[in-house]
Amino acid sequence: MVKLEDAVIARYSFKGEKFELLVDPNLAMELKKGKQVNFDDLLAINEIFKDAMRGERQSEALIKEAFGSTDIKEIASKIITKGEIQLTTEQRRMLREKKKREIIQLICKNAYNPQTGTQHPPSRIETAIEELHIPISEFEPAEQQAVKIIKQLHSVLPISVEKFEVAIKIPASYAGRASPIIYSYDVKKQEWQKDGSLIAVLEIPAGLKAELIDKISKLTKGEAQIKILNKEDS
Repeated sequence: MVKLEDAVIARYSFKGEKFELLVDPNLAMELKKGKQVNFDDLLAINEIFKDAMRGERQSEALIKEAFGSTDIKEIASKIITKGEIQLTTEQRRMLREKKKREIIQLICKNAYNPQTGTQHPPSRIETAIEELHIPISEFEPAEQQAVKIIKQLHSVLPISVEKFEVAIKIPASYAGRASPIIYSYDVKKQEWQKDGSLIAVLEIPAGLKAELIDKISKLTKGEAQIKILNKEDS
């Protein structure tokens, strides 16, 4: 259970009435993003307040009207996912920094430099984001922000988002060990051959092409067959 001094307020409004909880800020954000959390750790106290700062509890009648239930977990889930979390300035800064790292990782994975055919290093993406003063939201999903930011980066970076389909044939002696590598990408098709070899078709972001080829070539000592089937703008 989070300590009271470390908790923040999660607030939901219904017909002009406020319903507040004292929650762990990090777990509340995880729940808001759709992840499973331990409610015993999430809540500082199993009470629903009208004004948490003053310690004024909300009436049971209004709680039932607003949520159709008195189950604290069910109510807490709705307050957090549908309402707002009152984060401190430092908590917001830390969440934005974490979200920025996620966005940069996504951009590096899915985009590449069409002039060199390789990924941009994370530091270059971060510098470009800072140069353009692109705001990062601590609440908006990283995937959505990455798509918008890539469009903005075109003004300062040669950057492209493309996907390749790659056909790979792994000799039987390496097929088992190659499976974890193969399945870490988007497998569109796979066929195990009578001789024990594995043929797979993968769809990968262009920025990961060199990484995939390097991993497979090292594992199979150059014995794997790799063929680029197509290249599509996404």
